[in-house]
Amino acid sequence: MTRRAMNYTNVQAEDPEIYQIIKKEEQRQKEGLELIPSENYASAAVLEAMGSILNDKYAEGYPKKRYYGGNQFIDEVESLCQKRALAAYGLDPKEWAVNVQPLSGSPANIAVYFALMNFGEKLMALQLTEGGHLTHGADANFSGRAYKPVFYPLDPQSQMLDYDVVRKLAQEHRPKILLAGYTAYPRTIDFSKFAQIAKEVGAYSMADISHISGLVSAGVHPSPFPDMDVVTTTTHKLLRGPRAAVIFSKRATLKDGKSISELIDKAIFPGLQGGPHEHTIAGVAIAFKEAQTSEFKTYAAQVIKNAKALAESLMAEGLKLVSGGTDNHLLLVDLTPFGPGKGIFVQQALEEASITANKNTIPGEPASPFFPSGLRLGTPSITTRGFKEGDMQQVGKWIADVIKSVKDYNYFPEKEKRQAEIDRFKKELANNEVIAKVRKEVNEFCSKFPVPGIE
Repeated sequence: MTRRAMNYTNVQAEDPEIYQIIKKEEQRQKEGLELIPSENYASAAVLEAMGSILNDKYAEGYPKKRYYGGNQFIDEVESLCQKRALAAYGLDPKEWAVNVQPLSGSPANIAVYFALMNFGEKLMALQLTEGGHLTHGADANFSGRAYKPVFYPLDPQSQMLDYDVVRKLAQEHRPKILLAGYTAYPRTIDFSKFAQIAKEVGAYSMADISHISGLVSAGVHPSPFPDMDVVTTTTHKLLRGPRAAVIFSKRATLKDGKSISELIDKAIFPGLQGGPHEHTIAGVAIAFKEAQTSEFKTYAAQVIKNAKALAESLMAEGLKLVSGGTDNHLLLVDLTPFGPGKGIFVQQALEEASITANKNTIPGEPASPFFPSGLRLGTPSITTRGFKEGDMQQVGKWIADVIKSVKDYNYFPEKEKRQAEIDRFKKELANNEVIAKVRKEVNEFCSKFPVPGIE
């Protein structure tokens, strides 16, 4: 992917304060490694569409069914986006429908529940701390309050999905929706098994492929589409599009004469949203076009190669990985060999070293979701910059060096002792010689790999 540098001349003239913040963020990205698996770089075409005059048009409703006039060209944008979304996954429009209006991944998931379940009915998914998502029934989220969550666990030994356990729990609880697809699961998902289990218990089968949708589109991860009833995905992760989401659904007719897709359309509008963001939808259309190129397929395959190489590098440095490795674009470092609750120290230490990652819970989390014991890493962004397998050895060594340099800071369950330890850590961070050395090396190394859109 190529992306010319953005100049922001109008922003600079109109609002110098915002301009300066943008330039500081550019510098941060340019000098450091972005290893959060849900982040990536959009193309120049995507960004231009999002900044276009399409922003200015109100378009409540759907193509040819708008509540406002003047939408004949907006209809063309949205219809083209739908066509390209289906084509990106090789879907027959006679069998599948797609709604491209969800503002983000969370409202997309909520819309599916709202369409297919009554409040209080059962939603079955993976527990948040095991690798599921907030919108998959977590207590703190609307999904966990409006619906009754039932969680299936990972196998405690392999830390992978156990489909026999999923089947047993589904037979016991008879959920209305059985959900597969996760935010922190580094292994391949067998969607056909989930679909079969859902069919056995009379549930809707749903896949949230927000993290792996680019891998699915490129054919380097099994697809949920042959078997599942509903598939949701964001478009800004591996797909390298805008921050938005889409919902794919079967056109199958239900008992009341309405199809799944009709119910979902009504759940989005007027059920949960008003006017769609058509400038963003234009960007999504471009991203789906780009996802059908040979360049993108090569990119997606490289993302997995880099993730596997990074996993090997980290393990060679003596670090423990959840499930022992990865099959996709992300991996989880289990920090418990150094003690529980280390995530907050490691994340901050890495950021000080110009390496951006995120603390994360691990299966069987021994501490707290707010002070987790894991570190989540991903390769989409650095692969976009041009990193290859050989570069992952150095990246893994830097990460390991930083982790080991802060291993003696401890998590305390008691709030006062914990805060005192965090304060001590922050005070001493600036004088950590290992981190200073890694930061210098990272900054120099990153100069070889231009960030798309930054001079």
